[in-house]
Amino acid sequence: MTADATDPRHETQTAAEAPPRLRDRVVGLARLSPTGAAGLALIVLFALLALFSGVLMPHDPVASYTDRILQPPSAEHWFGTDGNGMDVFSRVIYGARFGFGIAIPAVLLSVVIGVPVGLIAGYRGGYLDEVLMRFFDGLRVFPSIILALAVVAATGQSLFNVILVLGLLDSPVFARVVRAEVLSLRASVFVEGAVAAGNPTWRILFVHILPNAIQGALAQVAVRAAWAVRISATLAFLGVGIQAPTPEWGAMIRQGAEFMVTGQWWVGVFPGTALILMVFGLNLLGDGLQDVMDPRRRAAK
Repeated sequence: MTADATDPRHETQTAAEAPPRLRDRVVGLARLSPTGAAGLALIVLFALLALFSGVLMPHDPVASYTDRILQPPSAEHWFGTDGNGMDVFSRVIYGARFGFGIAIPAVLLSVVIGVPVGLIAGYRGGYLDEVLMRFFDGLRVFPSIILALAVVAATGQSLFNVILVLGLLDSPVFARVVRAEVLSLRASVFVEGAVAAGNPTWRILFVHILPNAIQGALAQVAVRAAWAVRISATLAFLGVGIQAPTPEWGAMIRQGAEFMVTGQWWVGVFPGTALILMVFGLNLLGDGLQDVMDPRRRAAK
């Protein structure tokens, strides 16, 4: 007799089979790209630190204990205290919020600017393509850190300005990637069919071409997020951008560098390690995304 779909035993059996299927998918992704899985694990760890920092921090990250200045790591202060008597462990955990709080908006802004420009420039071609690409090339001519330093110093040292500058400076990367894909797609049969059917230009670009041209840009998201985290920390280290006592890793490393020569290594080493691990994880994740989205890379490996 065929089992009834409404039979509670059938529902229990189906529910019991669901977790193994999900587990098999996760294992399959890990086998497909071990580097991507390792990077994802690191990023998930930092994401959990950022989300639950209020629970994980043993002390207020900006509270100053004047009687505990530059204390080495101990049971009370796991990563020691800095030159202001602030708990380094709590500040490192809270700093993960600024890592994601800068990387995610900056990359989203780059995508919002770069992808439409790449679509329009690649599809239209001609003078419009030349003007748009030459403007974006101009943004890439100067070293990014020098240009970011100049713009942030001129516009003001705020989180919003840092995100705005990083998003603008990195948008040419996405524009170039999308434009290259559009150039190869605009003569495709499905595009010609969409034009012959009388579709407006915006529909051809965003409905027919974009879904086929976006994979390369998506594969760059994690790598460019790593770039944004690194550049924002560099700006803070150089004294431009987010400033102390805000618990941002670059600013913490800058303060720690002053005490390194006198032996208080913990002030700069722990935020520096967190920065390295987050950038490393994002780069690994970006490499994994490229493996997943590009079969030729998988075949080469």
